[in-house]
Amino acid sequence: MSFRFENLVACHLLKWVHYEQDCFARDLELRYFRDIDGREVDFMVLEDRKPIYLVECKWSDVQVSSSLEYLKGKFPKAEAFQIHAEGKKDYLSNSGIRVCPASLFLSQLSA
Repeated sequence: MSFRFENLVACHLLKWVHYEQDCFARDLELRYFRDIDGREVDFMVLEDRKPIYLVECKWSDVQVSSSLEYLKGKFPKAEAFQIHAEGKKDYLSNSGIRVCPASLFLSQLSA
């Protein structure tokens, strides 16, 4: 089930990236992150080749991903989100990562 959830989020993010490119000529890219140590984050949105959004998808509102915390530490200016399909938690972690329901995050995208 989680792969379908990630696919749903990918479709929404890609739609938003294309909208921003077409309407506002923003230089955006949607990517996946994985380093040589195996740390993974589901989605990175880059603007002018610099990360602006980091998004990790989880099925439930579990503990914040250590890979997302690592990447947020590397790119402190990027907004970081851990979104979940089920659960009610909505908070900002000590490391500056917003944990919230996917419906809330996706509804805030402009397109």
